[in-house]
Amino acid sequence: MRTRFDRELETLNLEMIQMGSLIERSIESTVQALIEKDVELAQEVIGYDKDIDDMEREIETRCLRLLLQQQPVAADLRLISTALKMITDMERIGDNAADIGEITCRIAREDYIKELRHIPMMAEATIRMVKGSVDAFVHRDLEKAQQVIDTDDEVDDLFEEIKAELIGMIHQDADCGAQAVDFLMISKYLERIGDHAVNIAEWVVFSLTGEHKNHRIL
Repeated sequence: MRTRFDRELETLNLEMIQMGSLIERSIESTVQALIEKDVELAQEVIGYDKDIDDMEREIETRCLRLLLQQQPVAADLRLISTALKMITDMERIGDNAADIGEITCRIAREDYIKELRHIPMMAEATIRMVKGSVDAFVHRDLEKAQQVIDTDDEVDDLFEEIKAELIGMIHQDADCGAQAVDFLMISKYLERIGDHAVNIAEWVVFSLTGEHKNHRIL
C-alpha cells in the first residue's frame, strides 16, 4: 500500500512541475508579447489560462483521492495539503499572465510612452520566484523556499520605481495617462505574481516544518 502511495506522490510531483512550467512560460510569453507588440502571442497566453485551469482540477482530484483512499501520516498530510494550496496560487498566476495579455492586445498598435526596462526585470524576477517555489516543493528544499520569500523585496522595489516614473509622466503630460494606467496595471499584475510565489513558498515551509505565516489575501 505504501509503495502505491509513494508512486501517487511521485506522479503528483510531476504534475506540479508541469503546471509550474506552464505558468513560467505564460509569464515569459506575456511579457515578450508586450515588448514585441505581438498580439498573436498575447492571445496564445490567454489560451494557456484554460490549460492551467484544467491542470489545477486534475491535481486537485489526485490530492483528494490520496486523502480519501489512503491514510497519510502527518508529514504526507501536510504535503498533500500544501499541493492543494499551491495550485490555487498557481492558477491565479495564470490569470494574471492572461490579464497582461489582454492589455497587450489593446495597446499593441499604439506607440509606447516609455521604454520597457523595469517590466522585463520584474518578469524575470517573478519567473525565478515561481520556478524556485515549485522546485522547493518538489525537492523539499527549505532554503530555496526562503530564497523565494526574500526575493519579493526586489519585485516590490521595481514596482515602486515603475509607479513613481509613471506618476511623474502623467504630471508632465496628461495625454499619456491612459497608457500609463495600463503599464501600472501590468506591473501590478507582476507584483501579484510575486506575492503568489511567496504564498507558494510559505506553504512549502509549512509542509516541511508544520509552521506557516499568515499568507497574503489576493
